[in-house]
Amino acid sequence: MLPNVTLTPAAAKFINRILRFSGLGPNAGLRLSVTPGGCSGYASEFSPEACPQAGEQMLAVDGVRLFLGSESRLMLNGITIDFTETATQSGLSFIDPNKEACACSSAETSPKAGVTRIDISSIGRGRPAPVMAH
Repeated sequence: MLPNVTLTPAAAKFINRILRFSGLGPNAGLRLSVTPGGCSGYASEFSPEACPQAGEQMLAVDGVRLFLGSESRLMLNGITIDFTETATQSGLSFIDPNKEACACSSAETSPKAGVTRIDISSIGRGRPAPVMAH
């Protein structure tokens, strides 16, 4: 069964940009792996892919193709995926309206209840760094 997932316009724009610059073609999608863990209850990884792998299903949301394994499909039901960007960090956020607030010691610096942030700082933005001649 495919989950009921909502994408904000900002998340759709971000994912479409990743897919467009991946060079994988018009049928590419974002492989999204969500597992239990982390302060807010979610640990996540994503990558652009040409097609789903064995055991994954494709979910189309607002024209965005998501490739989801069985555990991710279960965890994402009812979730809103958003993209936020600040001066120091940017990433996808998973908003679960039924999630309780975190009570751990890092709660002061954590995102609001039910939000998981995926840091995308490892994804390059534009041109590679210039090579310095010696």
